[in-house]
Amino acid sequence: MADPRGFMKHRERQDRPSRPIPVRIMDFNEVYERNERGIVATQASRCMDCGIAFCHTGCPLGNLIPEWNDLIWRDQWEEASSRLHMTNNFPEFTGRICPAPCETSCVLGINQPAVTIKQSEVSIADEAIARGYVEPVLPQRLTGKTVAVVGSGPAGMAAAQQLTRAGHTVAVYERDDRLGGLLRYGIPDFKMEKHHVEFRIDQMRAEGTRFYTSTEIGADITWDALEASYDAVILATGAMVPRDLGINGRELDGVHFAMEYLVQSNKATSGDQVEGQIRADGKHVVVLGGGDTGADCIGTAHRHGAASVTTLAIGKELPSERSDHEPWPMDPRVFELTSADEEGGERSYLASTVEFLSDDAGRVRALKVAETQYNPDGSRSPKPGSEREIPADLVLLALGFTGAESDTLTEQLSMDFDRRGNINRAEDYQTSVEGVFAVGDAGRGASLVVWAIAEGRAAAAKVDEYLEGATRLPAPVKPSDRAISLTG
Repeated sequence: MADPRGFMKHRERQDRPSRPIPVRIMDFNEVYERNERGIVATQASRCMDCGIAFCHTGCPLGNLIPEWNDLIWRDQWEEASSRLHMTNNFPEFTGRICPAPCETSCVLGINQPAVTIKQSEVSIADEAIARGYVEPVLPQRLTGKTVAVVGSGPAGMAAAQQLTRAGHTVAVYERDDRLGGLLRYGIPDFKMEKHHVEFRIDQMRAEGTRFYTSTEIGADITWDALEASYDAVILATGAMVPRDLGINGRELDGVHFAMEYLVQSNKATSGDQVEGQIRADGKHVVVLGGGDTGADCIGTAHRHGAASVTTLAIGKELPSERSDHEPWPMDPRVFELTSADEEGGERSYLASTVEFLSDDAGRVRALKVAETQYNPDGSRSPKPGSEREIPADLVLLALGFTGAESDTLTEQLSMDFDRRGNINRAEDYQTSVEGVFAVGDAGRGASLVVWAIAEGRAAAAKVDEYLEGATRLPAPVKPSDRAISLTG
């Protein structure tokens, strides 16, 4: 293990430092900076190498966390990278944008701040890439079998890389002009710069994976034709249907889905000229809904120079610390202050939006908001007589997602969907159409990047087994898994 007395000698938690707020809101570069290797090693030494490592159960990938913490402390970075990549294809992604459920499962977290697992992960990944330890892994043999992966987000990338390394010929189809899915256009650069995605795409190309951009399956190529051309098909199309808010004034100019705003901003950050780009310069911005998408809107609005940013949440404020009914090692529902929240803005809870109000030109000018009341049956409704107005020039709907896009799948493949709008699939990730598998958000609903990678790896194992009769690929999760915790 790392230093046997490390957790006693170093009780203070030191995370990655962030750039000063006045500086970082002037650009879209990453907020967090690399920590000194000595500090990372000291923090890694706090890991107790528990007999039962609950951090393993908190991570859908089953990362070997105590092992690589020990190797960091011993300054064995190449071996640490090897251990890390045994379970995670893209640790520089998860080390930046995963909320780290492993840390809430950390045993040290019972009476001390948890080990900085996320910092260890991203430090290993960045150090390994900088030192040239991460190289293409070529298959030992070719099977002659072909697989199409539709979607190049983290789930599709993980599945494609695993299957390519198993010897199958894999082609990835992406309808956008660049690869990466939501990693590319959904997540702002201030959380993860896109050269990290480019590095992995280059690695996968060198391994033999083929990529086709600006190709929409169902339009440019029919689903029937794709299925007929490959031995197996993996659907990694995400859960891209946004949840709308059907109230008066929804049609007003200036009311947009969050992803419309974020995609355009990310394209502009990449150097594209975006005609009619939605921007927040000098505007009063209101974000409806929280979560990662809402935080991304807040941070982007700050960088556009918004006059004000207000976030409205319909529910109650979450506690800042773990509550008694969510004891360790459960992943608690707590409010986590994001880097975007640190940068400014206001947040209002128990706020039900009743109506979008218009000016004379048909643009949104304000929101009519009422206090949320909880009814005896558990439902929520606006409290009569509590209405007020909040000025707004730009309203962004970050209310979550309602499932995968279904039109062409149902028309061309007669694909089954569940009541939540996700693609129906069995425990082997296979859909109602034989030889077609669904992975990531398309099958489980909008979730975390760590779940996407875990499902991509697991689905690859099932596809390999379907094609070859057996597999040596790891399968860390099943479609029925919702959270990994020894308490259920």
